[in-house]
Amino acid sequence: MTRSYQIRTFGCQMNVHDSERLAGMLEDAGYTPAEGDATPDVVVFNTCAVRENADNKLYGTLGHLAPAKSANPDMQIAVGGCLAQKDQGEIVKRAPWVDVVFGTHNIGSLPVLLERARHNREAQVEILDSLETFPSTLPARRDSAYSGWVSVSVGCNNTCTFCIVPSLRGKEKDRRPGEVLAEVQALVDEGVLEVTLLGQNVNSYGVEFGDRYAFGKLLRATGAIEGLERVRFTSPHPKDFTDDVIAAMAETPAVCHSLHMPLQSGSDRVLKEMRRSYRTTKYLSILDNVRAAMPDAAITTDIIVGFPGETEEDFQATLDVVREARFSSAFTFQYSKRPGTPAADLPDQLPKQVVQERYDRLVTLVNEIAHELNREQVGRKVELLVASGEGRKDFETHRMTGRARDGRLVHFTPGDTHVRPGDVVETVVTYGAPHNLIADGPLLSHRRTKAGDRSEAGLKPKTPGVTLGLPSFGKPTPLPAPVGGCAVG
Repeated sequence: MTRSYQIRTFGCQMNVHDSERLAGMLEDAGYTPAEGDATPDVVVFNTCAVRENADNKLYGTLGHLAPAKSANPDMQIAVGGCLAQKDQGEIVKRAPWVDVVFGTHNIGSLPVLLERARHNREAQVEILDSLETFPSTLPARRDSAYSGWVSVSVGCNNTCTFCIVPSLRGKEKDRRPGEVLAEVQALVDEGVLEVTLLGQNVNSYGVEFGDRYAFGKLLRATGAIEGLERVRFTSPHPKDFTDDVIAAMAETPAVCHSLHMPLQSGSDRVLKEMRRSYRTTKYLSILDNVRAAMPDAAITTDIIVGFPGETEEDFQATLDVVREARFSSAFTFQYSKRPGTPAADLPDQLPKQVVQERYDRLVTLVNEIAHELNREQVGRKVELLVASGEGRKDFETHRMTGRARDGRLVHFTPGDTHVRPGDVVETVVTYGAPHNLIADGPLLSHRRTKAGDRSEAGLKPKTPGVTLGLPSFGKPTPLPAPVGGCAVG
């Protein structure tokens, strides 16, 4: 009898993309997605370990599943991802009803581990210290009919003192350009209009094969694929950000003028303590160069408040950089002490109330600037790739939601036009809120797309694993035509 599955994903875009691979493998192994409120036969947790509450969130959720597991012993629970890589066998000690624990380096083992646990009637814990197989070799059931993640690398060679990712994901491993382009082409063939190139440090791509300009070349080659309308990437690191990437963004029409550039702190002293190998002068000069080449670019960032030893002067320096950088939005975090990171052992861990007060001030400033920039968008014509599930109030407001090319979220009024997620519309911004734009006027245009057709039909792309191993840019060289034998009619 066919068994159903459900995947619950916590954490970053890399985890979301890994979950697509997990879904693809489970479906290849004969599992089907659980429908509606039906209790799945297999629940897979793909976890994050970056923040302290990640542990509490996982173990709390596992506790809620214990009664269901007790009532149905044939139900299986699997835990993978960064927290599994970190806690390993501790998970089954704290939650003995878990059947499978697997790490970040062996996501391809999940179907076998589930079968082994079912056969042996005991938990299976398999954590590898290094990558077993690059995730791109695995099939993927994509979450979206119109937009897709494409991993260019896994792992990270940086040693930021606050970050646990390198110890959980390992050293950077780069895919060959031909593999990346083949996966993008496979998505485009399925009707996908937008791809996001993904890596822990995406613009250090090429370090393994000795080409420091590889990422700019990859942007240009990806943008040249016929039928692909939008290319994005995340997340770069300021120390590796080169002018050729800015040129590629400005000169390749498909590459969107949006940039997520993590700042983390505006204090050079704190950046040094974080082992972030750039200073604020360099950071701001990159933003100046981006805006000189693309005046319409929307720039977002990450900022950590309350790093150990951060003084009020350090925090004021962060506020100063935020004022100068004028981010269209920012992901703001309160420093979270993670065992196993160098920062966890630093002196002067700040009191919670100090961190909270600074965090509130930062969020207020970020929102003020974002609101001001969004008000400047009023009257602007925007092209939107219509999204699904991004507008929480769309049903009650009779609006739909899309992303502008600069990444801004726009809630628009479709009127009587039958618009589907995956279609492309043009409209005019009528109001700028702190976190989004509103476009309540009539649509200027509506283009139906293959992605919209597939979205309306409930179809999502399924892509096979890609293993070309090609070192060059551009489309793969065609195979020679067969001569003789059964292939000749």
